Amino acid sequence: MSVLRGSKTVLSTMKEDLKAARSHDPAARGDLENAIVYSGLHAIWSHRIAHVLWNRPALRGPARILSQFTRFLTGIEIHPGATIGRRFFIDHGMGVVIGETTEIGDDVMLYHGVTLGGRSMEAVKRHPTLGDRVTVGAGAKILGPVVVGADSAVGANAVVTRDVPEDSIAVGIPATVRSRSRSQHEDLVDPTSYIDPAMYI
Repeated sequence: MSVLRGSKTVLSTMKEDLKAARSHDPAARGDLENAIVYSGLHAIWSHRIAHVLWNRPALRGPARILSQFTRFLTGIEIHPGATIGRRFFIDHGMGVVIGETTEIGDDVMLYHGVTLGGRSMEAVKRHPTLGDRVTVGAGAKILGPVVVGADSAVGANAVVTRDVPEDSIAVGIPATVRSRSRSQHEDLVDPTSYIDPAMYI
């Protein structure tokens, strides 16, 4: 996973975020329009700046003020302490909450209403870690210091409180996990009634 440092890295990463928005959303019509109207882009761009400030202890106050102002404008709350990789995209965005010790890899996509939250009041690693190329569906809650492995998907409204292996799909409350490779679970899934949760992400 990438760790962002310095203003040059922030600017180049912001350009990649814009490209990611264009590639992930079929409704995207152009970079200029996307830069103006996509609240998910505004939230992540603000976070890129707030995170740089947060990494300087003397500037943590301004970092929190910036993140709360962004929440007011976009409806998306990202703690400035969260570590977010490259080409991150939040589609629709409203109601997304990303906690302080969250770690997000590269090429991750979240939909509206997602919570990456904690289950502890202790000042420890208490929020999720999402590997590269993870997709999290609308309304999903991933709670605690769990790890969602690379190339996995979390279905809409799922509640995840345990680790999800790489290349898996997690659905339901509480979430159950299966491999994305259907051939490994042919005997566990009725193909006449199964609907891939990725269709609802």
